[in-house]
Amino acid sequence: MCSPSKTHKPHAVCIPCPAQGHINPMLSLAKLLHHRGFHITFVNTAYNHRRLLRSRGPNALDGLLDFQFRTIPDGLPFSDANSTQDTPSLCQSTSKSCLAPLCDLISQLNSVANVPRVSCIVGDAIMSFSMLAANEFKIPYALFWTASACGYLGYLHYRDLIKQGLIPLKGMI
Repeated sequence: MCSPSKTHKPHAVCIPCPAQGHINPMLSLAKLLHHRGFHITFVNTAYNHRRLLRSRGPNALDGLLDFQFRTIPDGLPFSDANSTQDTPSLCQSTSKSCLAPLCDLISQLNSVANVPRVSCIVGDAIMSFSMLAANEFKIPYALFWTASACGYLGYLHYRDLIKQGLIPLKGMI
């Protein structure tokens, strides 16, 4: 079977929450999709992209033409620090300020010659603005839960555990 041309490949935009415990699972999924024939655009925040290049070297992301890394701003003030950002501030900022940059990026990607149009978005479940972007472009989306199955079950049953008096653990507060 012939491999599809570049412009006929499905093109997934993958956007993780900007924290390592979310980036790594999303990157694994993106690699699997790429292996199955997808053109991938992996979207990091500019802050995390700079950290990645600093840790792996300036050419670390060079290579495959059909697996690209792009950035959007996280909405927080510029920082050249090399540490984890304040999580509550980051969550609030990304939910309020990332939709427009993501939509701009998708528009840019859709106008590049020899690159397939974006055909779907895979967003971290925490990055729900990615669903709004998919709706705006009328393309399918999937929200990806990056935590472990055990973590998911914990979140799923948290209210029941509170009702049963099992959480919070006695003597822990």
